[in-house]
Amino acid sequence: MAHRPLIAPSILSADFARLGDEIQAVAGDGDTRADWVHVDVMDAHFVPNLTLGLPVVQSLLKATDLPLDCHLMIDDPDRWAIGYAEAGAYNVTVHAEAATDPVKIAKDLRAAGAKAGLSVKPGTPLEDHLDTLKHYDTLLVMSVEPGFGGQSFIAEVLDKVRAARRLVETGHLNVLVEIDGGINADTIEQAAEAGVDCFVAGSAVYGAEDPGKAVAALRDLAVHAQR
Repeated sequence: MAHRPLIAPSILSADFARLGDEIQAVAGDGDTRADWVHVDVMDAHFVPNLTLGLPVVQSLLKATDLPLDCHLMIDDPDRWAIGYAEAGAYNVTVHAEAATDPVKIAKDLRAAGAKAGLSVKPGTPLEDHLDTLKHYDTLLVMSVEPGFGGQSFIAEVLDKVRAARRLVETGHLNVLVEIDGGINADTIEQAAEAGVDCFVAGSAVYGAEDPGKAVAALRDLAVHAQR
């Protein structure tokens, strides 16, 4: 992998009363600038937590020029995902476990101008979704059970990352490999070594005194691990 690792701070760990400011904290110049902003959309049905939805995303799109990476942990993404793409989200990810017609979703998202992402929970086998992934731009491997921030990293999911990386390198898949859950200074290197392209980090960024510096430090660790 020649390209630089992408860092996507998750605003799930940010101060919800100050989301605009929190995004600005990772929108600086150079190494302290995040690549994407990860937005966790939860509906209290697919996952047991309720966060934010399309109106907040529409507001955030006006507040930042950083690409928004919307992760839809929701029931019926077939119905709701397209709205995020139409609003202007850069990447819209749906869950393989929730989508009724994931191939159609991918086509609709792309037609609306977004990248299409497919996410798999820690216990979901990658093999079941390889044909579907041929229609997607991003594979989001969950390294915690979706629903809450601040959980511990599940290292076993790195086997899925390695399998996906092999398929990308042999030309069988053309996806960016993203990981979400428990990514911090202690875990990012093993994830990078396994073949992750984009790292979602919540508390590791927003729990730091200087979120921008935390972004730079995480990217640095991933770069060294890739070498």
